[in-house]
Order: sequence, then structure tokens, then C-alpha cells
Amino acid sequence: MASQQFQKYSVLIASTVAFTVCFMIWMMFGVIGIPIKKMLSLNATEFGLLTSTPVLTGALSRIFLGAWTDKYGGRIVLFILMLSCVIPIYLISYATEYWQFLVLGLFVGLAGGSFSVGTPYVARWFEKSQQGFAMGVFGAGNSGAAVNKFIAPVLVVSFGWAFVPQVYAAILLVTAILFWFFSYSNPNHLVGKSVTLREQLAVLKDPRVWKYCQFYSIVFGGYVALALWMVQYYVGEYGFDMKHAALLAACFSLPGGVLRAVGGWLSDKYGAHQVTWWVLWVSWVCLFLLSYPQTDFTIKTVDGTTTFHIGLNVWVFTALMGVVGVAWAFGKASVFKYISDEFPSNIGAVSGIVGLAGGLGGFILPIMFGALQDITGIRSTCFMLLYGVVWVSLIWMYLTEVRRMDLMKSH
Repeated sequence: MASQQFQKYSVLIASTVAFTVCFMIWMMFGVIGIPIKKMLSLNATEFGLLTSTPVLTGALSRIFLGAWTDKYGGRIVLFILMLSCVIPIYLISYATEYWQFLVLGLFVGLAGGSFSVGTPYVARWFEKSQQGFAMGVFGAGNSGAAVNKFIAPVLVVSFGWAFVPQVYAAILLVTAILFWFFSYSNPNHLVGKSVTLREQLAVLKDPRVWKYCQFYSIVFGGYVALALWMVQYYVGEYGFDMKHAALLAACFSLPGGVLRAVGGWLSDKYGAHQVTWWVLWVSWVCLFLLSYPQTDFTIKTVDGTTTFHIGLNVWVFTALMGVVGVAWAFGKASVFKYISDEFPSNIGAVSGIVGLAGGLGGFILPIMFGALQDITGIRSTCFMLLYGVVWVSLIWMYLTEVRRMDLMKSH
């Protein structure tokens, strides 16, 4: 029998690899959606719906998957989840109509629910002082969004878009088998069988849960939405081909995933509140700058008219996106540190609810990005929308945490 120490790290590594592959598949339409958009002559709103459809089921399934993990254990739930996605992913390569992509996308989206299985599964193997780090390492599987941007464009250019889901289905099947052999179960980690789903969902009455849902809808929902949106944004705004656009978009996706572990460590050291507060302010500044559209304006001077151009060039834009990616990586970890600190006996159910909110953000935002672009004709409206969401989070956090701390100090 392997030692407890070996088991917990084996579980962490196996779960992180599995989640990375699941996330890569979840983000698949962010790349293959571009040739599909051309093939089906989709507008920006229809493209937004196509890319975000998998995110919807990934979000809605999280609440049940988190509760099932508490009850049956993460190993069996994650294994079955991965196996159930293999065939729908493969069938995407045979789809020809818009509705077929949407229906199959709903089934493929279950892969995104893997987060709410792995988070409580991994966290329970570690001491409370290490849980932020452990969940951060697991959450670094978000970098699957960047892995998708490295693999999918090469496959699309070399073999056509239909080859991507076939390769991804094979990768997922192999990953599921490896996960089963390198993961473990611990009966002590299960919530009592008598606990019902209704009892687990009773935490919805706690206003803190709603606040963490709001935070997560921006740091995770915004991350998912931009990970899906940025390849075609670079193609449309700056005129890059798909391969180069995907590489630049990965400058946001990669740190936004990999550095989540650092965010977990920072949250363990400085506390969830401190990290989240700074994350929101950094996001606010960057999104304000990213919101400004490419603008030409003419001023009448004493010597005639002078025309000025204001707008971000591709390198400044990419640098700001990278900073946002880092900030949101830290934020994703700090929100879950809040959960493990304040709801230790209900991590699965609460992480499922908060994950649901984040996933719904990732579903709704790309559709809103497309609708705003179709209505205004301005691509940077996606950043204007996110800027507004960050404003709401900052105000909410100030009223419920920062102001309260100041009042306590004054007394």
C-alpha cells in the first residue's frame, strides 16, 4: 500500500493532468470555431454562441458534480466524466449544420465540469495550510486553454478543422485510463451518505457564497470568455493569421492558467482577501486601457486641421492582456481559498455553486461580446463590458469587507 504522502501527490498530479486535458477540450471551439464560422457564414453573435455552448453544460453540471464528489469520491466521478465525453467529441468531426455543433457542444461541455470534481477531491488530501497551494496547482489546469492554442491551429492548418476533435477524443481516452491507475480513494474524505443535495445546497442562503460567485464570474468567467474570444479578436483587429493569432492569445491564456498555483501560495501566505482586492484593482486599470477603441480624431488648429490617432498597438495590447491573465490566475486561486477557509466541510457543494457562477459567466460573456460587436461595430466593447463587471465586484468587496475592517479598526 502506497504511503499517504505518495498518494496525495500522485492524486494532485494525475488530477491536474486530467483537468488540463479537459480544459483544452472545453476551449476547442475557440480555435476550430474560426473555420466553422467561415464555413457556416456566422455573425459575431452566432460565433459567440458556438464557442460558449460547451461552457453552459460545463457550468450547469458543476453544482451536481461537486455534490457527487462529496458523496461518492472524486476518483470515480472524474473517471466516468471523462469517458462519457469521448464519443461526443469524436462526433464533432462529422457535424455539418450549426445546430449539430451546438448540440454536440452541450455534451462536450461536461468536460468543463471536471473542475468541481477535482477541486474538493484534491483539497481533502492536504492540510488546511496547504489547501490554497494544492487547489492552485490543480487549477493551473486552466492552462489547457493555452495548450489548445498551441495544438489546434497546427492541426487545423495541416489536416483541417475536423481532425482536431478526433485527436482530442483519443487524448481524452488515454488520459482517463492513466488517471484511473495513478489516483486513489480515501473513504474518510466522503460526506455522510445521509447528506442530501438539498442540504448541501443550503449554503446558497449564505450571502458570502453569492459574493464569491460574483468574484469568480469575472476572474474565471472572464478568463474563459476571453480565452474563447481572443484568437478571432487578433485575426479581426490586427489582421494576423490563425497560427500567429493563437500564439499571441496564449500570452493571456498561459499565465492565466499556470500561475494559479502561485496565487494559491500567495493566498495561503497573505490571505484570500488581500490577494483578491489587489487582483480586482489591477484588472480595473488594465481593462480601462483595453476598452479604448482604435480612434482617429481631427482638431482644428491655427494652421488648419491636424489628425491624431489613439489606440493600442498589438504589443501594448498583448502586454496588458498578459497582466490581466496573471491577475486573474491569482484571483481564481484566492476565491477558492476563501471557500476552503470558510466552508471546510462543504467544499464540494460550495465550489460547485461558485464554479457554476464562473462557468455561466464564461457562457454569457462571449454571446454578449458578439452582440455588442454586432450592434456597435466596435471590437473593444468586450473589454468595456468586463470593466463594468469589475466595478461591481470592487464596490461589493469594499462594502462587505474593506469598509467593515476599517470600522472594526476605528472601534
